[in-house]
Amino acid sequence: MKKNEKEDIVAEVKELIDNSNAVYLTDYSGVAVSDINDIRTDFRKEGIKYKVFKNTLFKRALDESGKYGKLSNHLIGMTGYAFATAENPVAPAKVIKKYFDTIQKLSMKACYIEDQYYDGSSLNELASLPSKKEIIASIMGSLNSPASGIVGVLNAVMRDLVSVVDEISKREAA
Repeated sequence: MKKNEKEDIVAEVKELIDNSNAVYLTDYSGVAVSDINDIRTDFRKEGIKYKVFKNTLFKRALDESGKYGKLSNHLIGMTGYAFATAENPVAPAKVIKKYFDTIQKLSMKACYIEDQYYDGSSLNELASLPSKKEIIASIMGSLNSPASGIVGVLNAVMRDLVSVVDEISKREAA
């Protein structure tokens, strides 16, 4: 690989790092090509960029960006890189866990979400976290619940008032 090609790759990696809120390192050794294609498709559906770079070029980009320093300790062997945005920083963990549970080969080496470092043993915890959309839906449901309760109470008061007026009119008519 020529020097200018390496510089282009380092610049691409640095841009991915700078534009991502989460970076995941995966060990994909022993994973079949068909499984890798399925994994890439699932990552794409979640808006995640999954790439494979030479570890030395990724380390050089890490050094240039000044972010995610602890990841350089995990740049050994076959490493795939997943880059996620603020929209869903835990989505890569969910995809990695899905395939780890299925084929027992794709594993998480380490990751950074924002400025927080997680090692590979944190995969289950990260995969169980709700996505941003799920959190917003939960909050909206919580906000909607009291409003519908108030509407029900107001309707019950009106219904009771109508019942009382109806009973009074029946007594007067009798």
